[in-house]
Amino acid sequence: MDLIVFLAILSGLFLAIALSEPLAARLRLPVTVILAAIGIGIGAAAAWFFRTDVTDALNPLALAILTLPISSDLFIYIFLPVLIFQVSLTLNLRRLLDDWVPVLVLAVVAVVVATFVIGMALKPFTPLPLIACLLIGAIVSTTDPSAVVSIFRATPAPQRLARIVEGESLLNDAAAIALTSVFLVAVAARDAEPNIGLAMLGLPWLIVAGAAVGWLVGRLAVQVMGWMNPWPLAQVSISFATPFVTFLFTDQVIGASGVVAVVTAGMTVNFSAPGRISPPALAQLRDAWALIAYWAGGLIFVLAALLVPRILADIRPADVGLIFVTVVAALVARAIVLYGILPLLTAARLSPQVDSPYRIAILWGGLRGAVTLALALAVTENPAIFVETKRQVGIIATGFVLFTLLVQGTTLRWVISLLGLDRLSPLDRALSDQVVAVSLQEVRETVSETAREMDLTPAIVRDEAVRFGERLNMAVERADEARDILEKDRVTLGLLALAGHERDLILEAFQENLMSPRLADRMLADADRLIEATLTEGRSGYRAQARRSLMASRTLRAAEWLHNRFRLKQPLARLTEDRFEALVAHRQMLRALTGFIEGRIMRIHSRRVAGLLHDLIKRRIEDTNREMEGLRTQFPGYAEELERRLIRRLVLQREEAEYDQMTADGLIGPELRLSLRDQTAGERAALATRPRLDLRLQRSDIVRSFPLFSDLDPESLSQLARQMKTVYAKPGDILMRKDDKPDRVWFIASGAVEAEQASSRFLLGRGEMFGQLSLLLRRSRRARVTAISHTTLLTLEESRFLDLLRRAPQLCTAVQASAEKRGVALDASQLPQSGAPAVVKSGWLRRGISAAK
Repeated sequence: MDLIVFLAILSGLFLAIALSEPLAARLRLPVTVILAAIGIGIGAAAAWFFRTDVTDALNPLALAILTLPISSDLFIYIFLPVLIFQVSLTLNLRRLLDDWVPVLVLAVVAVVVATFVIGMALKPFTPLPLIACLLIGAIVSTTDPSAVVSIFRATPAPQRLARIVEGESLLNDAAAIALTSVFLVAVAARDAEPNIGLAMLGLPWLIVAGAAVGWLVGRLAVQVMGWMNPWPLAQVSISFATPFVTFLFTDQVIGASGVVAVVTAGMTVNFSAPGRISPPALAQLRDAWALIAYWAGGLIFVLAALLVPRILADIRPADVGLIFVTVVAALVARAIVLYGILPLLTAARLSPQVDSPYRIAILWGGLRGAVTLALALAVTENPAIFVETKRQVGIIATGFVLFTLLVQGTTLRWVISLLGLDRLSPLDRALSDQVVAVSLQEVRETVSETAREMDLTPAIVRDEAVRFGERLNMAVERADEARDILEKDRVTLGLLALAGHERDLILEAFQENLMSPRLADRMLADADRLIEATLTEGRSGYRAQARRSLMASRTLRAAEWLHNRFRLKQPLARLTEDRFEALVAHRQMLRALTGFIEGRIMRIHSRRVAGLLHDLIKRRIEDTNREMEGLRTQFPGYAEELERRLIRRLVLQREEAEYDQMTADGLIGPELRLSLRDQTAGERAALATRPRLDLRLQRSDIVRSFPLFSDLDPESLSQLARQMKTVYAKPGDILMRKDDKPDRVWFIASGAVEAEQASSRFLLGRGEMFGQLSLLLRRSRRARVTAISHTTLLTLEESRFLDLLRRAPQLCTAVQASAEKRGVALDASQLPQSGAPAVVKSGWLRRGISAAK
């Protein structure tokens, strides 16, 4: 093909893509429908101009279009990895992980159900073998994520529901393509009676191996991009190579699903990048991928649609009936998922309640697109498949795609309107009227002052003031009609505004470099959960979710268990640092919300509602302070380091903002500004690194501060710190059980515990010990000890404790005093004598007692 002609065609395709969005908005249709129509129109026009005798002037261009090297490899190896990687890169994974069960079930089960329902429905009406019918079912079971998600972005649908549908649509493609490859191999083998069960056994390997390779490549890509933080364009280049390397290696070398690998790699980069790539570089990377995916998505639709006239050239009347059967079976399969599987997940509390209007919208919104056409094209290009099988697969898949785009796609907005999903609820309309009235009153004051300062013509100002006053009066009248909003609804609306403003504050802090990307990502996820809990359960949901967001995560509890059981310090130290940083930032956000209540919410809702919101925020601040104090007692000094770092980052941010303003005002030149930025770069880099929590150093400090060990010299204290083990416990953790065999002594470094023996209870606090009497008296534990606060303890094994008693007279005195206090007779013979060797009787059990449950 001539290069000039190729460039002309490519320019025309990009122009068509650019015009598709405004045209879709004008016609109120999905963009995919417009792109498909453009592609079909170009393909049909090229065929007509090439065959007509009317004119030969456009024959070279028409021939060039008809002979474009469009193949399934172009779609599968070039466009598909780009589109799937970009969607995986932009998903809110932290929120998606909350709903991984319904997403995974819907993605995998929906594909399997659709495949078998469509395959079994086609078998009685076609001479094709069952395995070929199942192949058709797998090909047409993919849904277009952009078309499905656009349903919810255009309606006030719950965010959680939209997120589940988006995740299901993405993983749906991966599962469908993996299943298609399984059946394609079976069909190409041309076995007279292929074993469907045996063919399905290859599916787990495709998925598991693909996911493993994708995770490894994604981790490697993030590591390399982290090294290239000073060069953001190089980071974009690395990210662009990632989906192609992942797909080709997995598909060609490993023999697994390249699509699954690309999805996993994209999710890995999405999840890990905020902790390793700087915020400006990450924003640039995502913007670049949005543009790349925009071009790829447009081209894949137009190029696939170009093939439609060619594929349907040999269509027969019987084929129309097969397309109709496929359409009905696909709708039935989707209904099975929506009305059978989803309710079961909802009953098991694994999925949100999906109301009937939304189910109908999802049912009718299952549009198919370029992925289905690409898979059908791969079948038609396979020389090992029978000609009639290739013909029917191509025609049925193409006809089905056309039906979903031209029938479902063009009527989708009408269906949404008919179901009332595009209209605000009465409560939202009432709130809207009140917001407009309050805003216009604020605008009137601002505009009046501005008009006076601008010295405008008085007559014009008066005319416009009269016109604005009429609009304001109408808004106030509509707002007065909405005075019957219940107080509980006003509280809910106020809480939604608070949660939304909290989200804005987090984004603002992140953009001003006052918060790390990882922390911002986690806090934004908490804010989203807060909004959804308020939407579904009102004030009680807001309060419950606020408490849940402060609770220690399962990961942190697992890290505590690993530390207490296996002495693994690094996971606990890192997660504790995260928790400290989150609590410090959380407290600052909550204090900023009180001013928002006074300045904004009170003007829309009543003073009583504002008072209730103040009480809720006050409780959240108290809960945060309580959690912070618990951590402070366990890890003294670390919170102060974080607060100092926050103040220094704030000072640096204000300093750099002042330099920027001076540059904008012309007081200093760009060269001087660059020099000043270089001067602050070192401090900025230092503040970007979070202070480390050294658990080993903390243990040494705790041992030195214990009054019981004041008799020991520095060398003995250091040796004792190495022998002791630190145990972290949260309220409710059982540290010692009744009838346990004694093998260690516990020292309380911070917090408090409760000992229960017979019918008596007594509290032990910082600086005290327990477990020593049963060890010295050679008897089983008589008490059950439970942590009643966040507690840090040091434990010492039996032999080392006995040796310590010989070297620390003050500790011996404390042991005897403790025995007298509890009415236990402990004579001097039961205490080891100074200088005597430590002896542990052979019958004693030696086992570790973990503080974690």
